[in-house]
Amino acid sequence: MVVTPHAGALLGRQRERPVLERLMDSARDGHGGVLVVHGDPGVGKTALLQYAVEAGNGFRVVRTAGVEGEMELDYAVLQQLCAPLLEFAEHLPDPQRDSLAVAFGLSAGPAPSPFLVGLATLGLISEAAEQQPLLCIVDDAQWLDGASARALAFVARRLLAERIALAFATRDVGAGLARFPRLRVDPLGHRDARALLESVLAARLDESVLERIIAETGGNPLALLELPRGLTPTQLAGGFGLPAAMPLSNGIEQSYTRRLTRLPRDARRLLLLAAAEPVGDPALLWRAAEQLEIPDFAVQALESEGLLTVDGAVAFRHPLVRSAVYGTAEPTERRSVHRALADATDPQIDPDRRAWHRAQAAFMPDEQVARELEDSAVRAQARGGLAAAAAFLERAAALTPEPAHRVQRALVAAHTKFLAGALEEALVLLSSADVGALDELGQARVELLRAQIAFASTHGSDAPTLLLAAARRLTPLSPALASETYLEALSAALFSGRLGTPGARAIDVAVAAASAPKPAVLRAPDLLLEGLTTFLCEGYVASAPSLRRAQDAFDVSGMAVNEQLRWKWLVSISSVHLWDDVRWLAISERHVQIARETGALAELPLALSQRVFGHLFAGELTQAASLVDEIRSATDATGATLAPYGEVGLVALRGREPEALWLIEQGRRDATRRGEGIGLSVLDWAQAVLYNGLGRYVEAREAATRALEYPHDLGGPINWGMVEHIEAAARAGTPELAVDICSRLTAMAEASGTDWARGLAARSEALLADDHRAEELFLEALDRLGRTRMAVDLARTHLLYGEWLRRDRRRLDARGQLRTAHDLFSDFGMEAFAERARLELAATGEHARKRAVGMRADLTPQEMQIARLARDGLSNADIGARLYISKHTVEYHLRKVFAKLEINSRTKLALMLPPEPGAALTP
Repeated sequence: MVVTPHAGALLGRQRERPVLERLMDSARDGHGGVLVVHGDPGVGKTALLQYAVEAGNGFRVVRTAGVEGEMELDYAVLQQLCAPLLEFAEHLPDPQRDSLAVAFGLSAGPAPSPFLVGLATLGLISEAAEQQPLLCIVDDAQWLDGASARALAFVARRLLAERIALAFATRDVGAGLARFPRLRVDPLGHRDARALLESVLAARLDESVLERIIAETGGNPLALLELPRGLTPTQLAGGFGLPAAMPLSNGIEQSYTRRLTRLPRDARRLLLLAAAEPVGDPALLWRAAEQLEIPDFAVQALESEGLLTVDGAVAFRHPLVRSAVYGTAEPTERRSVHRALADATDPQIDPDRRAWHRAQAAFMPDEQVARELEDSAVRAQARGGLAAAAAFLERAAALTPEPAHRVQRALVAAHTKFLAGALEEALVLLSSADVGALDELGQARVELLRAQIAFASTHGSDAPTLLLAAARRLTPLSPALASETYLEALSAALFSGRLGTPGARAIDVAVAAASAPKPAVLRAPDLLLEGLTTFLCEGYVASAPSLRRAQDAFDVSGMAVNEQLRWKWLVSISSVHLWDDVRWLAISERHVQIARETGALAELPLALSQRVFGHLFAGELTQAASLVDEIRSATDATGATLAPYGEVGLVALRGREPEALWLIEQGRRDATRRGEGIGLSVLDWAQAVLYNGLGRYVEAREAATRALEYPHDLGGPINWGMVEHIEAAARAGTPELAVDICSRLTAMAEASGTDWARGLAARSEALLADDHRAEELFLEALDRLGRTRMAVDLARTHLLYGEWLRRDRRRLDARGQLRTAHDLFSDFGMEAFAERARLELAATGEHARKRAVGMRADLTPQEMQIARLARDGLSNADIGARLYISKHTVEYHLRKVFAKLEINSRTKLALMLPPEPGAALTP
């Protein structure tokens, strides 16, 4: 009896098969589905995926698999999955179609945004699924290249209303797949394992030998099928040839290795050639085989042994065959096949893969090959493939003959890995480099990169010390680079805040930078450093003019993208520091855009955090929530850590006390452990907002007091903390505690000159003023804040003015203000503040009206977001592009919106969802 691995692995799978059937049924019904099948090598994951193919009668099937040797080549796996579907690319919007073409190397162009590539992939498979349901299979997902993994995870999160099933098979469930439904595949039970083993034995075995094989293989189907095939009947009969217990994958690989020794020499060489060529292109395989003088009939032995098939694509029986073949080959044999593959690869069509094979064929340093790899790195980076560029550069460094040039290339490779978010790999590369071959400036650059990696890894208190030391070392060598490094050190010191190391706190960095020689020509970063050091050394009022000059300098178009990316966070928080809401929103939006387009995942969480707060203050809590999810994805992808700034602010404004306090306490522990003092200040501010919303003003005042304890915080924690403290102190009956803080805020507002600053200063003064002066100040605050995009501050001013009017016994006037506040807070989703307004309104004798849009409370955040965009006239395709979902998902959500609002057309959305106060922000 012949039993295939597929059939054997399905023995005893009564639990697993219905899960796959439900996946296919869900996709057939247009509800999409994702499943991650995981388990040990050989346990039957691939067989279960094949069962899904059989269960999906009528489905179109596209499949791909990760290859260990291609993990550094961005979009390699995604390209194989999408290749059969590229005919549908003509239906995609031009930016999406172009992004796929550039990512797959089909055309030249600027590096595509990873998010745009993900959206284009979603659009492509969605278009294909319109003709017939689609099953996408991704095997060996543990070996996905990073870019493909992110794109496929992006797609998987958005298969809500598609006739698409996406199934992954992986050994280990990493962070990228952890959020999806999972099916663990366990080894076979004893009875099924015995039945499978007996089905492949030519003769009966001694009972003890049979039981030992079952025990040694642990019920692994592939091991049960393969291990006996590598042993002679005599060995099986007596049990003397059985291998000692070893890791399962090693045991299976050794079984394959024993089988390889029985193959003809040409068959073994062809198998090694296929193992070294991960694309699976038969034409390339045979061209390389011809160069090695391997005859065509060599493949017959491999196919008869069931090790390899060459039918449309080169496919191994199992990935362990590939690893066994390649791992046991002699180095000279490996170099020989890579040399043949390089010669067989067209340098015009695929220069990068040719360069990679040439590099693997090199047995000694070769400058020509190293230069080719550098050229490949440039092309990879142009496609947004930072990880691939780093891999090319790392290999180029290893092949560089001259020591000083070799370490310079290693330094560039490490910096590229750093930009790609591969922080640990960057450190390993730096540690292995012979920095002694560098000159003094080169060694200082190494020190700088180590410090930059430390900051990106934890944003904690170690980084400022390292960056400050690097800046001081660079000062006599390169004043311009030293100035930039002082600015980075200041950025890191602002992050460490109150937990900073003595000698490397923000004020220490500012003093050192102020005394350092200035570059001959002051650029935008130099002006920003000057403004920040002035603030720290001389105070807010003195620094405002120089910070505005720096803002103007960064507004200049044409600044290199990498320069913008490097400083956008500091420029963004300095805009908050100046209370410049217009610039803040524009800068934070551009920061996110650049980080997405360049694939700079290490920078993306910081950029998104600023963007979240922009949405929060504009009353766009729905958009803020979607970006909070994106922050989680970005930090999962890079392994970086960041206090949950945006999420805490979101939950605090919503007024959800248990959730907020849990996040605050957890965030406080994590930030303290990392030395991230700015996180503590933001968390204290969030707690003050929470308690002000809940009407617990003494607790709000105490939290705001903590937020203001560290005088050298920049931007939000200080500015916003002052406003919260003044409101809490006034409403708690202790206005005298807010007098000094209010004076500081007023001085800041005069120096800033923006409506945001002056409006909040007027409101704060009103809370402490006598009755005659108070109303004038409240009206000024409403007027000024009404000109800004800070809708939450406007709504809170209506609330405070209404509360003041009620206490002044002007109930009718109070009702108008409180009603407006209640309606705005309800629209925003600020539950605690809405309840505070409702209670105040009730105290005037009026109950909050049932709104005409009351059913909006039943809409989910995403439904509300889609409904508003549809109301504003965007098409389904445009909404999908804006929100990174497919047009079918937009249609699905709009059907639910129409049902909940009891309407039947888009034109009625304007009646149910009137525009929000202030300009809406794009996500």
